[in-house]
Amino acid sequence: MEKHLYHDIEALIVEDEIDICFLLKGILRKKNLQTAYVNSIHEAQHLLTTEHPSILFLDNHLPDGYGVDFIRAIKNSHPLIRIVMITADDTLTNKNKALKAGADFFIGKPFTMAAINKTVDLLMAGIN
Repeated sequence: MEKHLYHDIEALIVEDEIDICFLLKGILRKKNLQTAYVNSIHEAQHLLTTEHPSILFLDNHLPDGYGVDFIRAIKNSHPLIRIVMITADDTLTNKNKALKAGADFFIGKPFTMAAINKTVDLLMAGIN
C-alpha cells in the first residue's frame, strides 16, 4: 500500500502489478481523478472502511484471492461504486461472471489508454 494518507479518493486501483498501477494512475490523473492503489484484496478492504471512491479498477488475479469473488462484498458495502474488472484472463466466461457479480465494465489486459479513457468517460457521465 502507498505510504501516505488518503483523502477524498475518487478512484481506487486494486492491482498487484506495480507497473499497471502507475500506468492507470497516470491515465486517471489526466482525467483529474484523485487516485490511490493497493496490491491486494485485504488492503482494499481496509482502505474501503475509510474511503468511498466512485470508481474501482479491480484485477482478477490477486495474491490473496480472485477479484471477481470480491465484487459482491464491494457492492454490498459501497452500492454506488462503479467497478471495472481488468484481467489478462479475457474470456467470455470470465467477462460474464464479472458482470453477473456486479462489475460495470470488463477490460482485458493488455489494455489501451483509449479503452481506459472511454470507460472512465462513460462512468463519469453516469456518476455526475
